Amino acid sequence: MPPRKPRPGPKASGPKAALVAPLTAPAKPARSRRPKPVDREMVAEIFRRFRDANPEPRGELEHTDPYTLLVAVVLSAQATDAGVNKATRELFRVADRPDKMVALGEDGVREHIRTLNFLNTKARNVVALSHRLVEEHGGVVPPIRAVLESLPGVGGKSASVVLNMAFGEPTIAVDTHIFRVASRIPLVRADAPLETQAKLERIVPPEFRLLAHHWLILHGRYVCKARRPECWRCLIRDLCRYEPKTPAPAS
Repeated sequence: MPPRKPRPGPKASGPKAALVAPLTAPAKPARSRRPKPVDREMVAEIFRRFRDANPEPRGELEHTDPYTLLVAVVLSAQATDAGVNKATRELFRVADRPDKMVALGEDGVREHIRTLNFLNTKARNVVALSHRLVEEHGGVVPPIRAVLESLPGVGGKSASVVLNMAFGEPTIAVDTHIFRVASRIPLVRADAPLETQAKLERIVPPEFRLLAHHWLILHGRYVCKARRPECWRCLIRDLCRYEPKTPAPAS
């Protein structure tokens, strides 16, 4: 006769049970459902309302030409437009051309922008990009993205601002305000500003694209604020899927 199989012993319990119990993965927390981006018809209506309320929006950085705009944009990194304007009014009075900025030098630029943060890096970049413009482009800001992005202190966002405001290209430069507004409504879903820009430029109707970044920046700066969006006075409140809507302050 074949040998009898031993009977299984009693199941372990108590502290020892953990040594023999099968391992199971911990339950994953339920993901909060994020609203889907609005459809193209709603995108068009959003920008139609922006246009009706403000047909000719303007950027708030003070400038007189592509060069002064470029310098102002470089100085605006991690700074407010109001702070940059305060610094550049006197700076541009003495150096409103690349050759004058090179002659002023880093120390001279630094004296005019001492109220801004990162002033050493910014002064160095402003003088360096001015030198490049003089030496390589006859003192003229070229309307070419690759050239602009090769200049010291000029990245993709800065180049998009200059191309849009100085040369009329329908680019949508994404700063923190636009990134926040685009994600809240939401117009698009993206994890980075450049991805947000590419998606916005695909979905914003052509008739609104040139001024789109102005409308979005102003909306984010004065209505759809970071800490407490003022939903009670938002002109696209009924189209925006952000929740919970901020109630009006008690009078």
